[in-house]
Parts: sequence; C-alpha cells; structure tokens
Amino acid sequence: MAKTIMIVDDSASMRRVVGIALKGAGYDVLEGCDGKDALGKLKGQKVHMIISDVNMPVMDGIAFLKAVKQMPTYKFTPVIMLTTESADEKKREGQAAGARAWVVKPFQPEQLVSAVQRLCLP
Repeated sequence: MAKTIMIVDDSASMRRVVGIALKGAGYDVLEGCDGKDALGKLKGQKVHMIISDVNMPVMDGIAFLKAVKQMPTYKFTPVIMLTTESADEKKREGQAAGARAWVVKPFQPEQLVSAVQRLCLP
C-alpha cells in the first residue's frame, strides 16, 4: 500500500508540481490550500508525511505545523517545509515548531523526492 503525503500550499501550480513528483515516486497525495484547509482534511486519517509552504493566507505554515504537532495522531509525522523563505531565523522557527527538513523554492523534484524518501520511514 502506498504511503500518503499531504501537500499544503496556496499555489495550485506548486501543489500540482509536487503532486506529480510524489505520485511518480509511488506516493498517494492529499492537498490543502492553506493551513486551516489542511487541518480540516486531516481528521485522523493516516498521513505518513506533510510537505507545507510557510507563507500562506488564512493560516501560515508555521501556525499549521504547531497545530499539527498538538494533535496526538500527527505528533510524530515528519514535516518538510517547502518555501521561498531562506532566512536562518525562519528556519529556526520552523525547526522549533517541529519541521524535520527545509527545502527552498525553486527546487528540483528529485531533490524533494529524495528528502521524502529519507524521512518517510517504512
């Protein structure tokens, strides 16, 4: 059975690019258009990893990450932040909130899939 990864990004084209890369590597994909939308879609279902943007309307990626880590079902779910943010302060904020990796846009799909494979344990 394929592992499920949630992509959270306010850009439909970015969700599409990431989704194509992940589906091509054999993963199932769920999508959220912002943190609030993604939280509403989690609802206890098994998600093996989350890939989230940082800068989004309604609920940004750091607030989303903090909310996810408060949920017992997802407390240990690895999260990769995929963002244009490259400032060390923002990275530290993400790491403190529970992010396991930080990938800066633009990115190579192979780079993202490689990071996913390293963090998405069997």
